Formats: sequence, structure tokens, C-alpha cells
Amino acid sequence: MNAASDLSFVHLVTEASLVVQLVMVVLLLMSLLSWSYIFSKWVAIRQAVRHSDVFERNFWSGQDLNQLHQQISPHEESQGMERIFVAGFREFLKLKKPGNGLDPRDMMDSVQRAMRAEYQREIDRLESHLAFLATTGSVSPYIGLFGTVWGIMNAFRGLANVGQATLAQVAPGIAEALIATAIGLFAAIPAVVAYNRYLHDIDRLSIKLESFMEEFSNILQRQATR
Repeated sequence: MNAASDLSFVHLVTEASLVVQLVMVVLLLMSLLSWSYIFSKWVAIRQAVRHSDVFERNFWSGQDLNQLHQQISPHEESQGMERIFVAGFREFLKLKKPGNGLDPRDMMDSVQRAMRAEYQREIDRLESHLAFLATTGSVSPYIGLFGTVWGIMNAFRGLANVGQATLAQVAPGIAEALIATAIGLFAAIPAVVAYNRYLHDIDRLSIKLESFMEEFSNILQRQATR
């Protein structure tokens, strides 16, 4: 068998030791799962930002709050800022009914708790699976390194019975071991980049949602004291 076929990628993978092959399989599964989370999270964050921008324009357009609430409430696709608005305004309408006799301050505390709970659910939804991306980014290189160390160790053990070691004898074993490190980096780099990017986008969106809650609370506070 010539040197080119000995060092082909497929040959190196198939001829690797069982432990190294298991490491490669684990890393490939982690990479595939992380890529699925990368694409799904990209869609989810993009939709959340778009919904928030559209709703914010409608909210500050001067539209009546009751009418805006009626337009949003029947839709199950509402998310982000829309859900926070619905949760807060629904609680406000419930507590503002005649005969409740609630102090405006107590009323606003309840409204803010309702909005805060919905805000937390929205952030938790957006942050789901980010922990897996962080784990993949931090652990994959070490899993690949373990496979590399194991493969190199086996390569040198195989040379122990050889009277004179040559580069042609050492190269295949070293090359198949280094593939594990390469696959580990292939899994880790996109996961780290996506994690940092999505965490930044979620932080920006959370600031926007918190600002909206404060501004909306001020509007309801003025209506509660009337």
C-alpha cells in the first residue's frame, strides 16, 4: 500500500484504535448537536428581536392600549415584548376593577411582578441550550486531546517491537491520533463563536425588554392614580 493511501483521511479513521474511534464519534455527535442548536437559536433570537421591534413601533405609535391588548392576546405566536405587555396589562385590568380598593402602589407591584415573571420566562427560553454550546466549546478540545494522546501512545507502543523506526512507520499512527484533536477543534470553535454571539444578542434584547417594562410601568402608574 502506498504512502498516499496510508495517510488518506478515511484510512486513518478506519485504522485508528477503538478508543480513538469512540472519541471521534463522540466529538462528531457533539458537533452535529451543537450545529442544530446554533441554527435553531439563530432563528429564535432573530424572531424575538423582530417581534420586539415591530411591537415597540406599534406601542409608541399612540394606539390605544386596550385595542393593542385585544389585537395581541388571541395570537399564540406572540413573544418577547408582546407577552410582557399582555401579562402586565392583563394584571392591571384585573386589579383596576371597581371595588378592589387596592392602593396604586400595591397594584403596580403586582403588575411589575407579572411582567418580571414573563420576562424571565422569555429570557430562559432564549438561553436554553446555550449551556450545551459553552460545554462543547470548552470540553471538545480536551476530548480530542485525550484521543490524540491515546493514539500517540499506541503508536509508540507499536514501535517498541520494531528494531529500527522510520518516519514511514511513525507517520500513520501520529496522523490518525492528530485527527481527534482536529475534530475536537472543529466542534469547539463554532460552538464558542455562536455562544458568545448569542449571549451578546440576548443581553441586548434583555436590556430593551427591561427598559420597556420600566416605561410601561410609568404609563400604568399614571393611569392607576387617575
